Formats: sequence, C-alpha cells, structure tokens
Amino acid sequence: MKTVPFTGGEKESLQASLDRHRDAVLWKVEGLDDEALRRPMTPSGTNLLGLVKHLAAVEYWWFADTFGQEHEELPFDDDDEDADLRVDPGETTADVLAFYARARASSDEVIEKFGLEDLGTNERGERMTLRWVLIHMIEETARHVGHMDIVRELIDGASGDHRRA
Repeated sequence: MKTVPFTGGEKESLQASLDRHRDAVLWKVEGLDDEALRRPMTPSGTNLLGLVKHLAAVEYWWFADTFGQEHEELPFDDDDEDADLRVDPGETTADVLAFYARARASSDEVIEKFGLEDLGTNERGERMTLRWVLIHMIEETARHVGHMDIVRELIDGASGDHRRA
C-alpha cells in the first residue's frame, strides 16, 4: 500500500495521497466478476463499476480539462447528471478499467507538467491552482472509495482500504 511520506514535499505528498486512494479504487473491484461489479447495491443504483467510471471522468475533467490538455470524450450529459455513473451494457469491465487507467495517466502528466501554483480554468471560467485540484481530487476519490468500501462489503464482506495480508 502506498503511503504519504512523513517528510516529503507538498506536491509529492499530495500525489502520494491521491495515488493511495486511487489504488484503493482498484482494490475494491479486484476479484469480482462483471455481474457483481455492475450490481446496484443502493436504492439509487450505486455500483462499483459505475463509481470507477465516474472517477475516471472527473479525473480527466478536473486535471486535463482545467489545464487545457487534450482528453477523450467524457460521459457527461447536461440532461442527465448521473450519466457518468452508469455503465452501458456495451461497455465491458475491461473498458471501464482501461478508461480509469488512461485518466490516471493523463492526470499524472498534468501533475508532472504544472506547478502547484499554476492556474487552470474550469468550464465556468473559474481560475484554480493545481494545488486546489489535487486537494479536490483527493477528497473526491476518498469519498467514493468510502462508498465503494460499503458496496464491496455488501457484496462479499471485504472491507478496508487495502488488502489484508
């Protein structure tokens, strides 16, 4: 399990924290079949694969889009605020996990390319630093990993933020 360095620099520490939660996302889906990953476990329909898809989309949006970097088409829909949480029947588990891997790699490129004080602009024209985006994505990913922890526990009893030895 990745840990945040006790004496690391700010950017290194923020990225390590984000990576720790990103790795927990992958652990939450590990070892489950497609049916279990798509199974809605709450009245709202929350499922593990949908949460992975959402996290991939918001990584691209907050990092690549905000900092003017190219990215693939995102599953957002102005008429359906939950579109990015739904996995279409034609999308495979491998497709969604590959989307998440590409989003992470793209975000890592942005983190490498820009400094913490560098400014990006979101779609509403608001200016924000890379530091703010990193903190926001740590919060967003940790929040959804918490959801994933509950959903995974309901599926097969596995819980926690990392594999147990």
